[in-house]
Amino acid sequence: MTTEFDEEAVITQITDRLAERFAAQPRAHIEGMVREEVTALSGRPVSDYIAVLGERAVKKRIKSGG
Repeated sequence: MTTEFDEEAVITQITDRLAERFAAQPRAHIEGMVREEVTALSGRPVSDYIAVLGERAVKKRIKSGG
């Protein structure tokens, strides 16, 4: 069963957490990556996990120099 989510709220929450963890990265850069990942996952059957999957993908991108 999937639940509805507020995409902007999810983007803000993930961005807040990652901006705190990766303070050397510009917040706008982090938010852009988060927005890309969340948008890519939207509408897929994984909607219950978009926040977790999106955050994980952005962490991986930041750590790899993205």
